[in-house]
Amino acid sequence: MAVTINRDECISCGLCIDECPYDALSFDAEDISTVDPDLCVECGACVLVCPVAAITL
Repeated sequence: MAVTINRDECISCGLCIDECPYDALSFDAEDISTVDPDLCVECGACVLVCPVAAITL
C-alpha cells in the first residue's frame, strides 16, 4: 500500500473521505482517516484535498 496517512497530522476534516471515488477511506475509532488497502487504487485524489498534507502517495 503506497497511500499513507500521518496520524499525528490528520485533523479529521473528512475531505479525503468525501473525495475518494473508491470509498477506500473512512474514520477509525479515534476519528482519524484510515485507508482500506483492498479498495485503494492509489489514484491520489485524497492527497490533493488534504489541507494539512497528512496523506502521501
